Amino acid sequence: MKRILVRVRPLQAGIAAVVLLLADAALAHGVAASDKAYIQSHPGTNIIPYIYLGAKHMVTGYDHLLFLFGVIFFLYRLKDVGKYVTLFAIGHSTTLLIGVLANIRADPFVVDAIIGFSVAYKALDNLGAFRTVFGFEPNQKAAVLIFGFFHGFGLATKLQELALSRDGLFANLVSFNIGVEIGQFIALSIILILMTLWRRSRSFDRSVLVANALLMTAGFVLVGYQLTGFAMEHGA
Repeated sequence: MKRILVRVRPLQAGIAAVVLLLADAALAHGVAASDKAYIQSHPGTNIIPYIYLGAKHMVTGYDHLLFLFGVIFFLYRLKDVGKYVTLFAIGHSTTLLIGVLANIRADPFVVDAIIGFSVAYKALDNLGAFRTVFGFEPNQKAAVLIFGFFHGFGLATKLQELALSRDGLFANLVSFNIGVEIGQFIALSIILILMTLWRRSRSFDRSVLVANALLMTAGFVLVGYQLTGFAMEHGA
């Protein structure tokens, strides 16, 4: 029992650090001021800057990465990883493009709260909570696609903060989306390498419950921060 506690405590410390980072990300809530200033001072088609911005947002997007971590947690074959990641990409690419081009707006705090919930949902799914409590298991592929729509809408709200020029808008959006996919590929590659090493260790089976419980906690922390931000912004 003592050995288990020794192993769990470092994991708890690690998730605590992640939660603090999530808090900063949630409260910052938007595109970095330097990136915003650059984009707004360079109207027209800017392919490379938007690719950079998209990659940066994905690599530093803790909510997106935590969701992907949950999605691939029990996926051992690259073919399966590819299927789920493709569904996620289709989802977020669709709402990213439609959201900005059609100027569909929603409160970014509400959208990001749903994204945070997606993290908690995936952790609960990994733990078999839905089958245990409700007697059924949601369609995992459909869930990844649907939550992908919300993740893409979250990306759209960040771009809408930039007051984008209509000049070169479509090319810039496609470039941003390409950057998101590049960032996702880089982040996912790192996660897969670390997951593969972890799965080969003796501690993996013993850590499944703890890891997903902490993932669920991180998701609900994200939800809490976003709803707090919503309440503060609207004077509730």
